[in-house]
Amino acid sequence: MNYFNSEYFTYNNNELFCENISLKDILKDSGTPVYIYSKKYFIDRFNELDSAFKEIDHTIFYAVKSNFNLSVIKIFADMGSGLDVNSEGELLRALKVGVSTDKIIFSGVGKTSSEIKLAVENDLLMIKAESEEELILINEIAFSLNMTARVGIRVNPDVDPKTHPYISTGLAENKFGIDVASAIKLYSQKDRFKNIEYTGIDMHIGSQITTVEPFVSAVEKLSKVFFMLKSEGINLKHFDLGGGIGVEYHNEKTFSAHEFAEALIPVLKKLDCKVFFEPGRYLSANAGILVAQVLYTKLNNKKNFIIVDAAMNDLIRPSIYGAYHHIQPVQINYNSKDITADVVGPVCESGDFLAKNRNIQESKRGDYLAVMSAGAYGMVMASNYNTRRRPPEILVEGFN
Repeated sequence: MNYFNSEYFTYNNNELFCENISLKDILKDSGTPVYIYSKKYFIDRFNELDSAFKEIDHTIFYAVKSNFNLSVIKIFADMGSGLDVNSEGELLRALKVGVSTDKIIFSGVGKTSSEIKLAVENDLLMIKAESEEELILINEIAFSLNMTARVGIRVNPDVDPKTHPYISTGLAENKFGIDVASAIKLYSQKDRFKNIEYTGIDMHIGSQITTVEPFVSAVEKLSKVFFMLKSEGINLKHFDLGGGIGVEYHNEKTFSAHEFAEALIPVLKKLDCKVFFEPGRYLSANAGILVAQVLYTKLNNKKNFIIVDAAMNDLIRPSIYGAYHHIQPVQINYNSKDITADVVGPVCESGDFLAKNRNIQESKRGDYLAVMSAGAYGMVMASNYNTRRRPPEILVEGFN
């Protein structure tokens, strides 16, 4: 089998380490299943993206939905990142770690009245509106509070991001955003929304996008809207690209931060305004792993099963997206043969699997397996189904 090695998760004497800390040492205290994160990975990815766009005035807003652990949020906040939140709970987490409200953007297609009220009361940098009715509600709530809400409209550029349909958000058929013609009309109706200040324009075309072309196409389309509004006297301060930068789960050909910047900076420079980015997966996916212990192995009609103590309620991406997460042993045993097996959990669902027909080192009861690339959309999507406890999360700061 192949082994996923990186600067952050690597084998030392055939034993998997996070930074320079042995996973086996961590597991003695944490038990399994457990999420383990590399602090250095978070820092390096943020600095990589930030540096790539140093030529333009920009701010990175970490998308809390990808990993809402308080310590992870604080890592990004301490580096000067803003935060992109999608719910009252995410906003409260941002406030709990001390992030200034002028560095928080509130996103989401279905904000409740109480969420909008909380956002307006806290005078957030921007609320992203996704429908005319939402704009009406924001205006009403701001009026009732005798405040002005800073708002950007999420415009759907109708660009195919060429990703999984469940995480595509920039096509006309998707539920997100407002079409270009409707958005232009709403921006021009300033007198109708007296308690709203339009400060930005936003897009977010999807997640796990592995080529720069959809971003370039969407930015070019939205730039035309930006300049059209400017010609009508509507001067926006922010141009928000959203997130969606793809990462490597299984031999995907992705693009680097430098290639991303090289393709977009010529277009973005013309805007002469602040540019926002909202990466989540890019900053967090390969920072984390989920470690599970083998409970049993069995052979049913020539079909191998490795039954582990992690389940779909701990990491649901394989079940709902058919997502690939590389799985490898915490301890390599070169005397063990490779087999083809399904790696499954204890939950009472046929859809409870972490991998199907996977080439993997033959395991025995008590072995530990590492499910890689689990730092994004892992713990945040976990549940207590079957009244199972959710895993602990361990943040490793192990480089001297």
